[in-house]
Amino acid sequence: MPMIRIVSGTGTGPTELAAYDTALADAGIHNYNLITVSSMIPMGSRIEVLDSAPDLGPAGEKLTVVEACKTVEADATACAALGWTLDDADRGLFYEASGTDLEAVEEMVGTGLAAGRELRDWSFADERIATAESDPTTDDGYTTALVAGIYGESEPIA
Repeated sequence: MPMIRIVSGTGTGPTELAAYDTALADAGIHNYNLITVSSMIPMGSRIEVLDSAPDLGPAGEKLTVVEACKTVEADATACAALGWTLDDADRGLFYEASGTDLEAVEEMVGTGLAAGRELRDWSFADERIATAESDPTTDDGYTTALVAGIYGESEPIA
């Protein structure tokens, strides 16, 4: 049964990439090369929401994720949301959204999940949303909010 772990993080930094890296560290996935996939959840998946990712393998390996992420200047708010819906066979889909208003971002996720359900002749029974929201700071630089769904554990790149 495939395991998908949902983690979130926020961070600040002097550049957009530094803020993103700090948010990845907050989520526990900063030491991996992320491979982003679209939004399908394989049949038989179990989804677990965690505060931070556990050890998923050696640093530098690839980690397959679906990700919602927003980076803004540090005096603004960054918001990210990852929603998912499952059917009775524990297959389903993710929907990601990001912006600067958490309520609007959550609404986009709900709308996207509803549209995705309409495309599939499956009997959906569950829907959840995980969010991340950064606090504006007076620091120069950038802030990032992210939510990631991690498929399994890391794998060697080569």
